[in-house]
Amino acid sequence: MAMVNDRGENARRPPRIAIVGGGPGGLFTAWHIERLAAAPVAITILEASSRLGGKVVSPRFAAAPVRYEAGAAELYDYSPVGDDPLRQLVQSLGLPTVPLTGASVCLAGRRIANLDDAQAELGSDCRRALVEFDAWARGAMSPGEFYASGSDLAVASDATPLAATLAGLQEPAVRRYLETMIHSDLATEPAATTTGYGLQNYLMNDPAYMRLYRIAGGNEQLVSAIAERLAAVVRLDATVTEITPAADGRLAVAWHTGGRPLCEEFEIVILALPIPRLAAIAFADATLAEAIGRHIAHHNHPAHYLRITLLLDRPVAGVPGEDDYLMLDAFGGACLYVESSRDPLGRHGVLGWLLGGNAAAEWANAPEEELVAAALDSLPEPLAPCRGQVLEARVHRWTGGVSGVPGGWHPLPADRRHRPSAAHSNVLVVGDYLYDSTLNGVFDSAEYVAGWVAAELIAAQSPSSGSL
Repeated sequence: MAMVNDRGENARRPPRIAIVGGGPGGLFTAWHIERLAAAPVAITILEASSRLGGKVVSPRFAAAPVRYEAGAAELYDYSPVGDDPLRQLVQSLGLPTVPLTGASVCLAGRRIANLDDAQAELGSDCRRALVEFDAWARGAMSPGEFYASGSDLAVASDATPLAATLAGLQEPAVRRYLETMIHSDLATEPAATTTGYGLQNYLMNDPAYMRLYRIAGGNEQLVSAIAERLAAVVRLDATVTEITPAADGRLAVAWHTGGRPLCEEFEIVILALPIPRLAAIAFADATLAEAIGRHIAHHNHPAHYLRITLLLDRPVAGVPGEDDYLMLDAFGGACLYVESSRDPLGRHGVLGWLLGGNAAAEWANAPEEELVAAALDSLPEPLAPCRGQVLEARVHRWTGGVSGVPGGWHPLPADRRHRPSAAHSNVLVVGDYLYDSTLNGVFDSAEYVAGWVAAELIAAQSPSSGSL
């Protein structure tokens, strides 16, 4: 990283770092840097909206003091496989967690939770085919490969389009079952993603590979807990418009707040933004602009989510087994979160639908009433009484909110993902799309960049290298 070599007054001040974006990526990055840096740093977080947290948001309903997840509904626990730094952070912050489990796939209202159900509902041939597919999936992706996720090791994973793999299955009912299971958490279509990525979504329901959990009282508490502990300056309603490299190696960052233009110089700029927002920034240097353009072109695979959440006037009854969520064949494969299972003493029930891929895009502009009606129509028979219990509905549209992993696509090496321009090595990128579009992925991305920045700061502060 080309660091600024300056003498005099500036040599005595801490290096200035701008983090553009106050979502999880920006907050995680600031958190890591403040703990890894050997000397004080001056971090400024520039967030375009009026709040921190990005897609991690746990609002309350108006009709009752009940929270729900409008964005990221769960965190992944990789500790069955290896070290899980995000899980360790959540625990160190003292945030209580609740496990999430779900094994049921509902096809045409029929619940299939185990092989006996598969035998009863789909027949012995389908049962046998599911056993064979499961054995193949485990052989194709070990827990260690699953844990690698979007790391460099994932380059070796199967890049065959998932749709082609599923098309090779002889039993139509088995294909429908697997498409429903995999697509229920997938923001894109089987035809538009890799077999390796599809297998991750299939195996995530196996506790030998991973477990799911949430933060009791709302996942947004993670955002609040980190923000409260940061020394960084946070500027909200600050929309970054342009980044200009200066002759001395620093970077001028221009933004506006309430129509008022502002500009400051920084030694390092970290862009923790989704692709659409990154593409809206002007880079006043041809080399840097070209590098950012290549970065965007490689990673811009828009994928979509839509959430429909309903507050009910009583707790949800008729939940199959101990399921916290069900996988429905409605909407091409959707996930139904049974929020009441998380709070058995609660006075209200909450149901939440997660639509992904084409269905999310197709329904993105539909009126709320139509979305709610379609969601209620998709309820399996045991939950049918919930249709008459709705007190309030909320819809959150995350169109293009994540990045898919198309078939045939391979991730770049980690250093190239995070440093688009070798000529401007003090411009770095953090994002969930650089890994697997999860909170765990963006945490890993932030940790990678923070470690790099901290190492370069230490090197730049050594007597032989001069001062920042």
